[in-house]
Amino acid sequence: MPHTLGFTGMDSATESTLQTAFAVANAQVGGGWRLVPEGDAEFVIVDMDSMYGPMSWLRLHGNGRRVIGLTSSPRTQTDFRLARPIDADAVTALLRELDGPMPAGDTAPVPAPAQAADPAPAPASAPGGMTPAPQPFDQLPEEQVLPAAGEAPLETEPLSVPTPGVTTPPDLEPPSTAVGQVLPAAPSIQPHVPTEATATRTLADWIRSGRLHGRLRFERGGARVLINADQQQYHGPSALKPLAPLFDGPAELDDFNPVDGGEWTAQTAALGEAQPLVRLAWYGALLAGKGKLGPGYDAAGRYQLLKWPQTEREFPKHFRIATAMMKGPTTLPELAVASGVALEDVTDFVNANLATGFAELYRDPNPDGDAQKGSGLFGRLRGR
Repeated sequence: MPHTLGFTGMDSATESTLQTAFAVANAQVGGGWRLVPEGDAEFVIVDMDSMYGPMSWLRLHGNGRRVIGLTSSPRTQTDFRLARPIDADAVTALLRELDGPMPAGDTAPVPAPAQAADPAPAPASAPGGMTPAPQPFDQLPEEQVLPAAGEAPLETEPLSVPTPGVTTPPDLEPPSTAVGQVLPAAPSIQPHVPTEATATRTLADWIRSGRLHGRLRFERGGARVLINADQQQYHGPSALKPLAPLFDGPAELDDFNPVDGGEWTAQTAALGEAQPLVRLAWYGALLAGKGKLGPGYDAAGRYQLLKWPQTEREFPKHFRIATAMMKGPTTLPELAVASGVALEDVTDFVNANLATGFAELYRDPNPDGDAQKGSGLFGRLRGR
């Protein structure tokens, strides 16, 4: 019996490109697949980079469907990932992976909630720390019952969703024996930043400044990370909370210690796979405000998400905030009420996403529209 595939949560141009790539890929794997409406499909591809893709993902997972996330991000919360840009080779690899045996308990297209199994442990090469897809019942992660003995250590939990068919290269840097330096450079992260400057910088500020270059070690309070500023990556624990001491107080240039090639290879092997450096910048901004909006932003303003952020497993309430925030521009108090999360936590979440470019202050596209209504011919006639 052929497998079935559907598309949703994308524009017509993206769907057309996918259909073309699918036709080539299906021929490569023997023609064992067919396209059907998403309501009848065994697997559904969702454009996670679009405005409505994450909402489609929430709906499909709520019904126990298997979702493939089309995204340019290295991580996704869907069951499977199809990387951008779209090409027939990537779709071919995906179909071959889906043709293989499914994990135990995952054979039915729409499993009943009572049969939902614990997610399988993530492979070592998958980036850690992201929130897994919700179970197919109406319960948020923070509402689920914890084991009687208390919460298990984060390192023992599955920290990411497996990405079949995609292997992360163990080392993306070109071979080099050069040590790290701190030189002026153009910023590589483009956050929405306020105009006010501060005299001191934290680790997060240095990351966003673009002045870090090369391979560097930063440690404080028993926490340590290795930073490859040129590749915009870092090596450290998969969980973020153990890294909180790194963001205590200001950091100076001398706190970043260059690491040579041999030492870098040995230490990164012990710390595990590289992770996106923007994740550290996000966490630093989350901690910085301590429940208050960052300087330069309007506490009474309305804020919106530009796209779905990568919520972290360690902060399950962020999933609820992001879901409410995706509905449209809103003030912070309104967002707290809509999400059922404390205003301080909402504010910290907004700070983190403003700093990393996932959110912005909403501005009325035509703020003077009402004032201009009476300035035309009929407005002057009404004024007589």
